[in-house]
Formats: sequence, structure tokens, C-alpha cells
Amino acid sequence: MSVSVFVGTSLDGFIARPNGDFDFLPEGGGEPHGYTEFMASVDALVIGRKTFEKVLTLGAWPYGDKRVVVLSSRPLDLSVVRGGVVEQMGGTPAEIVSQLAASGAHHLYVDGGITIQEFLRAGLIQRLIITRVPVLIGNGIPLFGTLARDIQLRHVATRHYPSGLVQSEYQVVA
Repeated sequence: MSVSVFVGTSLDGFIARPNGDFDFLPEGGGEPHGYTEFMASVDALVIGRKTFEKVLTLGAWPYGDKRVVVLSSRPLDLSVVRGGVVEQMGGTPAEIVSQLAASGAHHLYVDGGITIQEFLRAGLIQRLIITRVPVLIGNGIPLFGTLARDIQLRHVATRHYPSGLVQSEYQVVA
């Protein structure tokens, strides 16, 4: 099982403003930076409840018929999703990965601040693709939180785009 992160951050390392808004990130219809190809490679997207609730405010369901797993210990109303394949799971990151592997998933995309942090702490993420947006927002939801130990990364590539986006890819060293 391969578990990856593909995320945009402000230059100062925030994935969203304190209220959860990520209006500083470029619109999806702009300059291509590998997201479409990345999404084509994943079997399922794993997000937390807060990310799910934020995505619901954006209008049309952005993930098409891609399998989306929402992590929450509280009941969720999944009927609000139109045209999507959404399910709810609970448990530790290791249990989630095990359940998804048993159902045939091979490549997971983990998104959302707390979810990324929990999967990273559990040692389950192998690949990080981080796109830095040339803006400082000063405060917000950080991509990374506290760690019990250092997590070593191996740089794979860095790409820059005319808009000023800088994207770096890393593999987590086991």
C-alpha cells in the first residue's frame, strides 16, 4: 500500500486560515501542476471530518466518482454528497490503511491537516508533494504539527511554475 500527500501551503507553512478557508490557494482551473495526474494514480482519498465539511461548502463535489473515505467518530450525513462515492470510517491510521488495503486499494491520498499529521506520526506516509504558494498569511492551520521523533525525508524533485508556485516532492525515509 502506498500512501501519499498532495497539498498546497502558504510560504509560511499553513494549509488554511484559522477559520479553515484556503482562498489563498490558486483555483483548480488555472496552471496545471500535476494534480490531475496524481488523482488518476490514487484509488481512494482519505480526509478528516473538518476537511469534508469544508469541501461541501465549495459547491459541486470536486472528486467525481473517486472513492472518498471520511474519518470521523461522529455520525455524518453522507447523503448531502451528490455524484460522489463517499463512506465513513473510524479507527487508527493503521486500521484505516489495513481496511482499505483489504478492500483492494493500492494508493491512498491523505488530505487535511489533522489527518496528514496523524498518518505521518503513524509512519504510514511514503510520499509528500507540497506546493508552496507565494503568499504569507501569518496565521492558520499548519501542515505539520508536533512530532515525537524526527522524520527523515529524501528530496525527489522540485518544480517551479510561471505563477510563482514551487512544488517539492519527498519520499519518507523508512
